Amino acid sequence: MLSGMTKQPGEAGKAGTVEVNERNFQQEVIERSREVPVVIDFWAPWCGPCRTLGPTLERLAAEAKGAWILAKVNVDENQRLAQAFRVQSIPAVMAVSNGQVVEQFVGALPESQVRTWLKGFVGEQSTPGGSLLEAARELETTDPQGAIARYRLILGDDPDDAEALFALGRLLMLQGEPEGVETFRQVPAGSPFFARAQAALPLKDFFADMPADIPPSELVLRYQQASQAVRRGDYSSAMDDLLAIVMRDRTFYDDGARKALLGLFALLGDEHPLVPAYRRKLANALF
Repeated sequence: MLSGMTKQPGEAGKAGTVEVNERNFQQEVIERSREVPVVIDFWAPWCGPCRTLGPTLERLAAEAKGAWILAKVNVDENQRLAQAFRVQSIPAVMAVSNGQVVEQFVGALPESQVRTWLKGFVGEQSTPGGSLLEAARELETTDPQGAIARYRLILGDDPDDAEALFALGRLLMLQGEPEGVETFRQVPAGSPFFARAQAALPLKDFFADMPADIPPSELVLRYQQASQAVRRGDYSSAMDDLLAIVMRDRTFYDDGARKALLGLFALLGDEHPLVPAYRRKLANALF
């Protein structure tokens, strides 16, 4: 019989990880799996391999930022759950989607193999038979957080993947996340994404808080409105506000409105339907 009541150190409070027992299992695993994949880690405090695998799963769950959730089940304290899932050896890891177990493995796999297992499973949630990169691309407009998590998985295997770096940086930047700037700086210099990443770097000032010594004004308000509009995906309104500032006062915030527009053009790319039109409007305003 499994015995012991000690909790695994560091188990609670990690991003993307939840402790599960018989009382909250239905809500935290079954119901939640209808919205996002849930990975169950059946473990016990006396299990050496569990102490090896557990931190890896927790780190990957935090890295995924919501693309999937890790549910930790202490089999000593929840023996009926272990019996219900026919757990005979631990660690046992099961992926649940729409209330059903769809993938599983037993034993403390190395991180590279866990990433491969997750990549196949998470990728299949969006595009059966497609690559993880294709899945991430398709999710960018409908589920940016899901796309971000998939790009992170890709970069876990290949930190120099230029497309994944640029796409991750773009999504983070469009949400106003400072990490986007650092991600852009990692785009390899010889890649086709390098120039666009460099051109978008000035947006770090656009998404930052205005300096306290700049007095409130109509232009400050429009600049801040533009920043908020980008965060919610309203690029047309953002570009209208920035263009209005350029036409009123090129010197505002060290030509910040023009720089922000050029950064947005680089971020969205010329293939975006708004970019060519607003490039022409900016050129007309300047010349």
